[in-house]
Amino acid sequence: MKSKRLQVLVDEGMDGRLRRVAERARVSRGAWVRQAIRERLERESGPVPEDPVAELRTLNGPTADICPMIGEIEAGRS
Repeated sequence: MKSKRLQVLVDEGMDGRLRRVAERARVSRGAWVRQAIRERLERESGPVPEDPVAELRTLNGPTADICPMIGEIEAGRS
């Protein structure tokens, strides 16, 4: 997975708290922040599947060539 750098400014108090909780968890501050972000994102938008295409297959949705499927959709609108 390709990583991107994100710079976040925090005040001294927050930095101290972050350093202490990361030390207690025995991880780097960056690892602790990444985990916190991951947990918040999952809470806000749900977990992201490892393989989104495999996840779509489990929905058992209709599949067909695109042209006939569009024709069926448009026929249903009339």
